Amino acid sequence: MNRKQLAQLIIQKLEDNRESLAKEFAMSDQISSCVIDNLLDEQIVQFIYEAFPQKEEMSQRNSIRELKYVAAQMNLYNPLLEEIIYAFQDTKILSLLSEITGIPQLLPDEYLYAGGISLMDRGCFLNPHIDNSHDKDRKNYRVLNLLYYVTPDWQEGYGGNLELWDNGLKSPQRTIWSKFNRLVIMKTDKSSYHSVNPVIYNGSRCCVSNYYFSPVSPESEDYFHVTSFRGRPEQKLRDLWLQADIAIRNKLRKVFPQGIVKPWHRYKK
Repeated sequence: MNRKQLAQLIIQKLEDNRESLAKEFAMSDQISSCVIDNLLDEQIVQFIYEAFPQKEEMSQRNSIRELKYVAAQMNLYNPLLEEIIYAFQDTKILSLLSEITGIPQLLPDEYLYAGGISLMDRGCFLNPHIDNSHDKDRKNYRVLNLLYYVTPDWQEGYGGNLELWDNGLKSPQRTIWSKFNRLVIMKTDKSSYHSVNPVIYNGSRCCVSNYYFSPVSPESEDYFHVTSFRGRPEQKLRDLWLQADIAIRNKLRKVFPQGIVKPWHRYKK
């Protein structure tokens, strides 16, 4: 299937669930988010999963912040992966997402800055963090994440689940199971700490990711910050190290607004 055909299926599902999704997204006292299950026909999602490359064909991100495998140079892989990624960037889908979330002037990212596909297997994790505040050119705010999970029969007990720290890192997190054929929509701003708990199963949790931007600040003021990782509540020493890391990298970006090196995780067309 091509991106237009996939987009039409996604549009129909979003339209059918528009009211319930908007109500869920607007719930108070939590990071704005909503979930839609059974987004596409299961056979289509099976094909998407089978199209994923092996982790050796992807870029490894390995540090005390995270361990995962990612890819954005989509012309190197099965064309179906590029089609499903860009299906989510259809103008009608953007319009529906604005209606559901209340976020104005949503913009897709054709260069997949930090987006694309990711794979996590046993031992992989993503520490609590807030995402980079802007796009690669520092012109628009990053405001919305769409995470589409495509691994068949992935059980919650396997790990690799999204965690939302609704009330900060000193309060318990809310866990969203990275269930097969589940789409998660979440707001991202300067307080939306989220993470992925460690994978403890011998399998691959695969995800298709799209991040959206807007010229309108999600807060009542202008702001900027780099992707900022923290330690989990039990990781006291790691948290101290990561807080120092945040301070250093934010100061460097004040001196070098566009960064010292060009972003490597993007689709170079």
